[in-house]
Amino acid sequence: MNLAALQKRSNHVCELCAATGALQVYEVPPTASNIPDREIYICNKCLAQIEQKEEIDSNHWQCLSTAMWSEVPAVQVVAWRLLNRLRNESWAADNLDLMYLDDATLAWAKATGEHESDHTLSLHKDANGQLLANGDTIILTKSLDVKGSSVNARLGTVVKNIRLDANDTNYVEGKIEGQSIMIKTIYVRKQGV
Repeated sequence: MNLAALQKRSNHVCELCAATGALQVYEVPPTASNIPDREIYICNKCLAQIEQKEEIDSNHWQCLSTAMWSEVPAVQVVAWRLLNRLRNESWAADNLDLMYLDDATLAWAKATGEHESDHTLSLHKDANGQLLANGDTIILTKSLDVKGSSVNARLGTVVKNIRLDANDTNYVEGKIEGQSIMIKTIYVRKQGV
């Protein structure tokens, strides 16, 4: 479906939460060629939480009480998946009980297997629970010995331009005295917070 058709169908608002501005096309997985009209038009906040790039905000998703009744199968699929992520919330469980999907749409909704996981989202956070991102500057909250090196990273050391470890949210990578090291996130705090 082209962008103009999505904008017209959505009336230029997010098809999940009805937000305006900064909207984009989201292709609902899996991307099988036998499913027509797989795209929905959504806001950045919805997209970040769908793609698990930020923690799910239960209050934001109260909008699913309306979105789940959409006549667009792609919107129904996303609403069903999100309600399953939030199924520990009573309102989401109630909505799941009320929601009806035809057999083909339900099969599409279940195709990714998302409904079977507990959806715990693991993000890189500092010792104070602040979200860390690539390029952030951090401060060590404990003196650390660097294994295999004579470098001693002292309490209060500033580490600029960190990189997140893609395989483990408990670590970030940074340079101290010109040497790249892995640092446990429990021993750092984000600068400026």
